[in-house]
Amino acid sequence: MAVKKQTVPKRIGRLIRSFLHPQVLLHPFRMLHYYGYSHVLERQKMVLGRDVRLAPNTSFRNGERIELGDQVQLGEYTALWAGRSTSWIRIGARTTFGPNCYVTAADYGLAAGTRITDQEMRERDVIIGPDCWIGTKTIITAGVTLGEGCVIGAGSVVTRDIPAGAIAAGVPARVLRMRG
Repeated sequence: MAVKKQTVPKRIGRLIRSFLHPQVLLHPFRMLHYYGYSHVLERQKMVLGRDVRLAPNTSFRNGERIELGDQVQLGEYTALWAGRSTSWIRIGARTTFGPNCYVTAADYGLAAGTRITDQEMRERDVIIGPDCWIGTKTIITAGVTLGEGCVIGAGSVVTRDIPAGAIAAGVPARVLRMRG
């Protein structure tokens, strides 16, 4: 079977048409809109300490209930989602997050016979003490408290409280040992 060779002018024409497609031309505006409501506008509502460092692609929801202490660092693609009405995310001074971390202060109910998204959200504060180190791709769920100086291993899912000075990892995260 012979393979048809495309001529150079046809290939260039297809390339030009792909750039001029209306959805391609509108996509940068969609990205700007998303960045505006997930980072810029929410950041203005947050309580920020001194010298906080946020990667430009971090994402926030309900910024009026997010508080970051002095010198907190959030890595690339980290998302902080406070509750819609009551629950807070509070992060102590000098805590550092690696890239791709996710913290949520709310989740849906799990009652049978009702669509999950139709159920009332359960909101619980997330408190992360000072001087913690949160590894890449860590997930911290609603209602969790991390004590001062915790280290959470990369890829962990934290579903319960971790005491001060503990090194924890896993799915779900469990204390492996104490620092020191």
